[in-house]
Amino acid sequence: MITEWIGYAASFIILISLLMSSVKKLRWINTAGSLVFLVYGVLIDSIPIAILNTGIVFVNGYYLYQMYTKKDYFTLLEVTRDTEYFEYFMRFHKDNIMLYMDVPNHLDDKKYLKFFILRNTIPAGVFICRVVDRRTLEILIDYAIPRYRDFKMGQFIFERQKDYFLSKGYDRLISKKGHPVHEKYLVRMGFEPSKRDDYYHKNLANG
Repeated sequence: MITEWIGYAASFIILISLLMSSVKKLRWINTAGSLVFLVYGVLIDSIPIAILNTGIVFVNGYYLYQMYTKKDYFTLLEVTRDTEYFEYFMRFHKDNIMLYMDVPNHLDDKKYLKFFILRNTIPAGVFICRVVDRRTLEILIDYAIPRYRDFKMGQFIFERQKDYFLSKGYDRLISKKGHPVHEKYLVRMGFEPSKRDDYYHKNLANG
């Protein structure tokens, strides 16, 4: 009976892995499911099941190794005017963006700074902020398409590109709290919650 439940658990874990939008999460959870299935195969003396899932574990391990060791090339590409592609990108991803943050009705305000985040030349996300004052930018949209949600883009913007914003005179970023998932992301990127308002704050001059 216990053996049968191990088989059910393995099937459930693998099913859950297929629901992941992130390829990295998919492979990690799929690996866990395959390991449980491997145990199940051994317990029921099924060599084919054991061999198959051993192979899956090694294949997932290979691709995870590639993901963690491969060097990605990022570029922050400023959108100086709302091109047809930019408008299409925003329309296409709007519903998904709104799961995590509000999308302004109009993005053609002169106080908005808009950027594509290119990852290996692919438009992998957008970063849109509003000029609050001479030192402060409010982040309106910080969005990565599902397959690129591994925090590398955030690290690129807030660490490797902070000199770009400092050179423009902006040393302070703020962002509304929004969805709990987005809040966790902000904390991981070094933002701190404010006790005075509904924003997270990051001082680019620190560090």
